[in-house]
Formats: sequence, C-alpha cells, structure tokens
Amino acid sequence: MAEELVLDTAIRDWVLIPLSVVMVLIGVLRYFVSKLMMRSPAASPSPDPKLVREGQVVIRARNLRTNAQFIPSKAFKARKNYYTNEENGLLHVPKEDAQKAQAAMFSDPNMAMDMMKKNLSMIVPQTLTFAWVNFFFSGFVAAKIPFPLTQRFRGMLQNGIDLSTVDVSYVSSRSWYFLNLFGLRGLFSLILGEENATDDAQKMMQMGGGFGFNPTMSLGAEKDSLDIIQHDWALPKMERHAEDVLKKLLKK
Repeated sequence: MAEELVLDTAIRDWVLIPLSVVMVLIGVLRYFVSKLMMRSPAASPSPDPKLVREGQVVIRARNLRTNAQFIPSKAFKARKNYYTNEENGLLHVPKEDAQKAQAAMFSDPNMAMDMMKKNLSMIVPQTLTFAWVNFFFSGFVAAKIPFPLTQRFRGMLQNGIDLSTVDVSYVSSRSWYFLNLFGLRGLFSLILGEENATDDAQKMMQMGGGFGFNPTMSLGAEKDSLDIIQHDWALPKMERHAEDVLKKLLKK
C-alpha cells in the first residue's frame, strides 16, 4: 500500500519555490542572451535569395503532401508532377548540386560556430542548474500532484527517490526540475511573447540535426516523400458517411 506523507512547509519555501523561480529567471536570461547573439552581424547574415526560394518550395511541397486527401486525384497528380518530374521539377536537384551543398555545409566554419553558440546557450545553464539541484536538493519530496496517477508515472515523477512505498503522486525535487524544464513554455510565451528562444524541448530535439536546416539537401528528401505517397481523396468517404448518417436518421 502506498505511503502517505505530510510535507513540511519549509520544503515549499526553500525547495519548491526557489527552484521554480530560478528556472524562470534562467529562461528569461537566456532569452535576452539569445537576442543579443542574434543582433550581432556574425550571427545574423543576410539571407541568400536562392536558399530562401528553395526553403519556400520545400514548405509548399510539404503542405501538398500533408493535405493531399483534400483535393481530387487528378489535381494531386498535376501538382505532384510539377514538383517531382525529372526535367524541370521544383524539387529535382542534380546529384552534383546536392554533393556541392553537402560539402559546403560541412566546410563552413561560421555555420558550425553558430550552431555551437546556440547549443551552448542551452547546455551550459541547464547543466549548472541540474548540478545545483542534484547537490542541494537531492532526495527531497518537493510537491504532491492533486490527482491520482498510475505506477507508470513513478519513474518520471520520483527520480532520485528509491522508495516504492511512496504514493506515485509525490514529486521529487529532481523530477520537479525536469517538469519545469519542459513545461514552462506556456509561461514564457505569456512573459516574452510567442516568438521566444526558451523552448528547451524543441531545442533538444533540434540538437540532433547536426548543422541545421539546409534547403538544397531538403529538396531531394521532400521529393522522395512526395513520390511514395499514396493519394486517397477524402470526399467520397465523407459522402458515404453522410449518406449512412441520413439513412440512420430516416429509420428513426
């Protein structure tokens, strides 16, 4: 049977609240540091018109692939051929151009430096914060979720506490750190606006992307995705569904 705990108010005053305040302040500070980095000439070069045009082509082709079921098959095939045909399709990239783009991406030191700066703006503060939490607040039960949870949430909410008898709804200080790390996006949107640089979850996923988005290389990948898609127009299914609903209503 799960054990019920009575949390001391000192834990709220000296663990829960300070940890939350520090996480918010670090996010706000990192936002302004990122803004300063973006204002520097080296961090914000003038965009290449060719790369911007290729990026817009990728976005349009992706929208076609995502919403293909809402247009007839004939219209989809015409648009697909406009993007993917081997002669003058917008997504067709010769092998020589793709190899040159890949070589230029890996040989550009400025691009590698920019990616390093962006990653360091997230890695360094969060590493120091985690070390601070792990050193001073390790083993604390910081809060209690006001609703029951299943045993599957134990590993997520009680990181750092090796007690299987404690109720799952209790949250350790280390888990509270991770909940703040990935759950403060809404608060930062209210404080800093929608276009803020503090979305840690998105940044962590983008860190695996190497040197970032390259439109020229993305053209070929989007072309392959558009080639293998199977078109299935949704309107006939909707009409049949509407007929079935009408028949059931008429029977009643």
